[in-house]
Amino acid sequence: MPTVRARGRPVTDAVLLPFPHRDPDVGGGWDDGGMAPAPSAAMVGRDAELAEVRRLFDGARDGVPAAVLVEGEAGIGKSRLAREFGAEVANVADVHVGWCLDLGASRMPFGPLTGILRSIVARMGVERVRAVVGVGIEALGMLLPELVDAPADRERTSPERLRDAVASLVEAAAEESPQVLVVEDLHWADDSTLAILSFLLRAWNRGRILLLITCRTDDVRRGDAVSRFIGEATRARLLERLTVSRLEDEAVRELVEQITGRAPSPSALERLQMRAEGVPFFVEEIAGCSQGPLPDSLRDLLLARFDRLGDDAGRVVRVISGAERPLSHPLVTRLAGLPEERLDEALREAARSGIIVVEDDDYRFRHALLREAVHDDLLPGERARLHRAYAEALEEQSEGAADRGDAAALAYHWQLAQDDRRAITAAAEAMRQAKAQYAFASAARFGELVLELWPLVPDAAAATGFERLELLHVLGSVLRNAGDGERALAVANVALAEVDATTVDPRLHARLLRNKALYLVNLGRLGAVPLLREALAIAEEHVPDEAFRAELLNQLAGRLMIAGDREDAIRLADEAERRAAAAGSRDQQSIAANMRGGSLAHLGAVEAGVREFERARVLADGSTAEMRYRVNYSDLLTLLGRYREAVAVAEAGLRRARELRVERTSGTIMAQNMIVPLLELGEIDRVEEMLSRDFVQGTLRVFRMYMSMTRVRVLAWRGRSTEAAEMLREWRPAFEETGGSERQIWYDLVTMTVAVAQSEGDLTGALDAILAMVHDEKPALLHQRRLLLEGGAIIAELRSRGVDVEAASATIRDAWLAQPDQLQHDAWGLILDALLDPRPEKVEEALRRADGDDVPVTFRAVLRLERAQVHVREGERAAASAVVAEAAALAEEWDHAPLRAAIARFADAAGLRAGAAPADAELLTAREQQVLDLIAEGLSNRQIGERLFISVKTVSVHVSAVLRKLGVSTRTEAALTRQALDPTSGRSAVVA
Repeated sequence: MPTVRARGRPVTDAVLLPFPHRDPDVGGGWDDGGMAPAPSAAMVGRDAELAEVRRLFDGARDGVPAAVLVEGEAGIGKSRLAREFGAEVANVADVHVGWCLDLGASRMPFGPLTGILRSIVARMGVERVRAVVGVGIEALGMLLPELVDAPADRERTSPERLRDAVASLVEAAAEESPQVLVVEDLHWADDSTLAILSFLLRAWNRGRILLLITCRTDDVRRGDAVSRFIGEATRARLLERLTVSRLEDEAVRELVEQITGRAPSPSALERLQMRAEGVPFFVEEIAGCSQGPLPDSLRDLLLARFDRLGDDAGRVVRVISGAERPLSHPLVTRLAGLPEERLDEALREAARSGIIVVEDDDYRFRHALLREAVHDDLLPGERARLHRAYAEALEEQSEGAADRGDAAALAYHWQLAQDDRRAITAAAEAMRQAKAQYAFASAARFGELVLELWPLVPDAAAATGFERLELLHVLGSVLRNAGDGERALAVANVALAEVDATTVDPRLHARLLRNKALYLVNLGRLGAVPLLREALAIAEEHVPDEAFRAELLNQLAGRLMIAGDREDAIRLADEAERRAAAAGSRDQQSIAANMRGGSLAHLGAVEAGVREFERARVLADGSTAEMRYRVNYSDLLTLLGRYREAVAVAEAGLRRARELRVERTSGTIMAQNMIVPLLELGEIDRVEEMLSRDFVQGTLRVFRMYMSMTRVRVLAWRGRSTEAAEMLREWRPAFEETGGSERQIWYDLVTMTVAVAQSEGDLTGALDAILAMVHDEKPALLHQRRLLLEGGAIIAELRSRGVDVEAASATIRDAWLAQPDQLQHDAWGLILDALLDPRPEKVEEALRRADGDDVPVTFRAVLRLERAQVHVREGERAAASAVVAEAAALAEEWDHAPLRAAIARFADAAGLRAGAAPADAELLTAREQQVLDLIAEGLSNRQIGERLFISVKTVSVHVSAVLRKLGVSTRTEAALTRQALDPTSGRSAVVA
């Protein structure tokens, strides 16, 4: 007996088991035979699940966006739950539904999103949509061609602008009415849909929006794109998961009674449960057989309804089984080939039987499992002819249409029709369409299908419009943009292995070499520079295109600058600008000035470098060159310690990103350039808020590395040393690999190592990392300046503990003096000198300079500790106490755990806060005593809240009460008072 298959996975006939399919759409009445169609039954056993979705919707109505994944096995009732909820809120919210379609391995790009967006546009009106989306309308036109007067110009759009336009459209709709977006069948989602959903979950921090997603758990494989999306969204707490379980006996009894009109006997209910196992769809199908014998197998059960149909109805059902989506009446008419009256009667019979349903004037199977069973029952020849008919009908429909969005379906149907030539043609077109829509992952799947079919089609180049090397070039680029750097590199290697230098187009050869270099860079690996040199040599000899040569020169200059070869980078940038000027490319001229400016600054010619960056700003015509200027210049200002300027440049870049509608995508890279100067300015809360809105998830590894470095510093700042050390261990291999070719990444690894060591109290280890940096023989970049300054602070604290630091001081001083003269005589140099040689007059002047904007704020506290030590040596204990109190207040303001600990250690060692509590101190409550104990451990408010399971706001109230009752102004003073009151037991004498 044949088996029933679900996408290649056989299910034997012997046992009735849960089976992958769409959830049931319950409806219909009784037929004339002994089998009931899908019943009009009320939903049972789902009160708790429905209440949870209602709770999330109530929050969304109050402006707090929410997302929930309704998950469970096949037939469990996920879609029914979504429909019931949608119907319930339809009078108070706009409900938009989109479906992911089953097209096998090659998924439909943006499958459910197009339908949802069209529904929103229909509700808002085209003119209103154009007004709220603004310049992003051209990007949105990639998905909805009806929004633009002419095909969208890809040169004026970007993936970032498309994502931002989608987010903006939904937010604008939410201002008018609460929005419920339902994405059905996530298990069939394409990667592009998953990428936008991931972006939206992070982008929406306000608005009356509920995203409800259904997913069949037994069709999600570990490690696939859907599994990764669910895992990442869950870990980031962006998505709540609601599991729909099997029905209990009482709910099954109630459902059966609704279907059959009578209560089942206990023995009948037991037998049904043994077969249906609480899965609502199987309960319905088995209960529908109550007037006839129960089929022996799953296959027989599924086909029982079909077998009772007349010839015409059976023909129509077979035709509909070949469709991956609902079918219109004209298409069914064409494919069925029946006279109109016989067709109407056949459709009516199929609907009465509970096999198909009519929805929005289209026909579809009530359940995907029914469709698969009927489709798999076709003979191979029948199946091939059916899919050929579908493909021909789709081709006819799409001719001359503005939206030729059926290439993916055509590739699917032509494959099943076993027509390799037409399948490869459709797959190539589907790749082009997906790439044009920035659906890079889908484009990659279709490109790989083209490669798979290539050997089977003798004239593959003519059929696809691609020569093989050109196809490999495009596919590599698509894979890179899809975030799959490894496969992009593999494709590039295949292409270059097939190159015949005597016959290949030189431009294509150079582009293949350039692209492989870029893939290596994206993966943080060595080897890019030789490839770019080879590409440049080919272009110089065989490609008479100055703009292309200028682009290659700039790319090579950038790699050399990052590697530390600044003189050669300047030479190449000079040549690039000459070539770009000859070609009239202002953007490449801007990029050349950008490269030159950064290289000059790292050589110590700071003023000349700043002038070059100004030229880069003026020359930039396109958004890419402009944003590149803003990113690199704000980074340079941070390295120079000009923090306020760096923030201002980055903020201006964010405003520009907002104008370009890329604020939450490309603009987030600019936002990362704001985080480091903000951290140095002590704005830790703002930094953490920005880090919490991480939009670079899933992007190039090098961007995630920069983010990770900042996260480690923040964790260390907060005193969460264990977490910081774990993140450093996780990322160290990547930083070590990339640091071999990107010098700045190597410095970032040193920065993380120092931060973690300081957080753990290992000052010797932190200093050793800085000294190892000094002794490294590779070129020194501006990044070393901040680390040398930190080395001075570490040396000062070690000296206060009696550690011999003379040799380390000399090493740090020599490294500072080895810098170009223009980099030495500033506030940082003066501060470092005072920390290495703490004479009173030097410390006073350094402290005055440290209170300015161009010095990391932590040095305000560090130098106050140095001044306190001067006072102690001079016997001025009252003055020392006052200065320590100032330092403690600053560390408290920044919530900087290592500084608080250092100040407490010094004050304790110097005896500056020894003594009893104030005579009029009030008694602490038990909870306040717990808070005081944790303050003494050096925990932040957030950590105390996590330890005691109370909110940060409540912790703040308790901390204020503790400080007031102890008569102190800072946490450090509170900790010292606690120790002074009872240093042996660790308990305060003033506790109630």
